[in-house]
Amino acid sequence: MDTLTYKTVSANDKTVNKNWLVIDAENQVLGRIASRIAFMLRGKHKTNFTPHVDCGDNIIVINAEKVRLTGKKWTEKEYVRHTGYPGGQRFATPEEMLRKHPTRIIEMAVYGMLPKNKLSNAIKGNLHIYVGAEHPHAAQQPTKVSI
Repeated sequence: MDTLTYKTVSANDKTVNKNWLVIDAENQVLGRIASRIAFMLRGKHKTNFTPHVDCGDNIIVINAEKVRLTGKKWTEKEYVRHTGYPGGQRFATPEEMLRKHPTRIIEMAVYGMLPKNKLSNAIKGNLHIYVGAEHPHAAQQPTKVSI
């Protein structure tokens, strides 16, 4: 085979093939599943990956409340946010976060692994996280992915 005749493929919005994938987060370690989700959201698992184009898949994460953390992270890890007012720094542990907003644990882990630019804002719209095993995207006929 003549290797000099290969052409570099550069994807754009019209040539990108986006699939719908379902990932079950039950009994999965948070960091490992988040890195895999970020990898697939970005589209790096595809042969026509182009860094400046949203060529990743649409990801549906189910059973978000059943994700696992190792060690003492349930009580010792802290999520920090700021209200925007003076003295408005707020702290929360994963236990508190799981009670109030169970989907945010996975969401924050994945968003931290995406690039910080305008493209990541578009990529974030491709992530759908749900509590429980049900999701409203049955019409898209998503494929189940095991991690």
